[in-house]
Amino acid sequence: MKCAMCGIHACRNELEDAPKNCPSLDKDMIDNIKELYKTEENYTIAKISTKLAPLQGRTRIEETMDFAKQCGYKKIGLAFCNALVNEAKIIDKVFTYNGFETESIICKVGAISRETVGLEHSSNNMCNPIVQAELLNKAKTDLNVVIGLCVGHDSLFIKYSEAPVTVLAVKDKVLAHNPLAAIYMADKYYKDKLFPPKN
Repeated sequence: MKCAMCGIHACRNELEDAPKNCPSLDKDMIDNIKELYKTEENYTIAKISTKLAPLQGRTRIEETMDFAKQCGYKKIGLAFCNALVNEAKIIDKVFTYNGFETESIICKVGAISRETVGLEHSSNNMCNPIVQAELLNKAKTDLNVVIGLCVGHDSLFIKYSEAPVTVLAVKDKVLAHNPLAAIYMADKYYKDKLFPPKN
């Protein structure tokens, strides 16, 4: 599968021009997957997100609140990194001001020794994204929002979250939490970092 390198993207409209290896041509697989959209949760999430996707002029947090409201989600879980404490506080205020109940869990809750995963002991314990997920599971949140969890920690949080998860912010310490800036400069300033010379 090489959708990123496809120059046609026939899947957006009609498949008659699709390349022979296009995954969209696997009708049996697509038909089987369509059945999954009949479950109530999947149906609601897909319908609301598809309805909201074309709307312009909204920030990610506005879009997240619109999505949550239209899905009937009232209790929002905020799973945030300790490097974004100030941002998490403002985000919490925004959600509560707009009528949501919030539960917020910092990444260092239940922090454990780095030795747990075979790393050298340090006074800086490792984050515990599985605990973050379990605490929000116990709180019975309707939707969990990731705010700047580290790469991999976010994966574990999403894996163990029982509620649907969306990402409001990703951590990028160099680019003010805007990782696409490196992509936009991939052929200029970041070229040597992203495409280092091969020996």
